[in-house]
Amino acid sequence: MPRPQRKTDSKRRGRGRYFPRKKVCQFCADKSLNIDYKNVPLLSRYISDRGRIEPKRKTGVCPKHQRTLSAALKRARYVALLPYTAEHIRLSGATFGREHSRPRFQR
Repeated sequence: MPRPQRKTDSKRRGRGRYFPRKKVCQFCADKSLNIDYKNVPLLSRYISDRGRIEPKRKTGVCPKHQRTLSAALKRARYVALLPYTAEHIRLSGATFGREHSRPRFQR
């Protein structure tokens, strides 16, 4: 004999659990991309607006490429292609590929 349905069963049938999509490493997927310290537009995508290196859980880069990427970012900073801190970003006025919605104020 079938069980009678309860009112709470219909509420449980919502969307279900949220499963985030696994991020794919951009460098593993596209073999033609090379990580080079001179490729500033590519490297700037992996730096936050505060000048920090983004973690691999946020970017989806595999551990092998994350190590290569962080070495290239540090080398580009040393050669002054990329900023070290948010203060450097503010003084240079560069957005590094990211458009900010807030207007910049001049001192």
